[in-house]
Amino acid sequence: MSMRIAIAGAGNVGRSIASELIDNGHQVMLIERQPRMLRPDRVPDAEWVLADACELTSLEEANVAGCDVVVAATGDDKVNLVVSLLAKTEFAVPRVVARVNRAENEWLFTEQWGVDVAVSKPRVMAALVEEAVTVGDLVRLMTFRQGEANLVEITLPPTAPYVGQALHQVPLPRDSALVAILRGKRVLVPSPDDPLEAGDELIFVCTAEVEDQVRAVVLGPDSVERTRESR
Repeated sequence: MSMRIAIAGAGNVGRSIASELIDNGHQVMLIERQPRMLRPDRVPDAEWVLADACELTSLEEANVAGCDVVVAATGDDKVNLVVSLLAKTEFAVPRVVARVNRAENEWLFTEQWGVDVAVSKPRVMAALVEEAVTVGDLVRLMTFRQGEANLVEITLPPTAPYVGQALHQVPLPRDSALVAILRGKRVLVPSPDDPLEAGDELIFVCTAEVEDQVRAVVLGPDSVERTRESR
């Protein structure tokens, strides 16, 4: 599913997130208040807007209300909090992902400030942006051992082939392991007799080579081709 995403801050972090999201088929708008940082040639497929994302009128003119996700990715935690609060309270943006620059400020990045997810690493930020609408697809959250293994997430749709069945019935490929199940607000340590439920978020560690196999087992054999076509 293609989303419209606004990113406040067009520095290295903002551009990195934008490039990855565009590669995955999303529409991205970069909002930057400093003219010297306006470099459309760095991410030519993004929409570039010269504006202050902390100003209500700027966000209105950029039609932030029409975005599925807002990412506050500047290098200033105060700015990121203001952007998050405006996006959520004034424009009812469904998902707000905010960058935390200083660890001592992390406690501020809560729902009270309009933040759905607070994180510091750009790669994880990009993954969490997509997680909002990726029921029925695989999302890569993190890479380990210089790309040899990945932490990936799959949210089960009701049509997944093993919904209602016990984990020991799921024929996962070699070099993959289910390490956690997120069900509502609970984190479950998987056991062989646990049944899968629609809406479960399954967290796997696997090698990049078997990601498509994991997707095919958990979501059905045609899921890999559907994902490629959608991108």
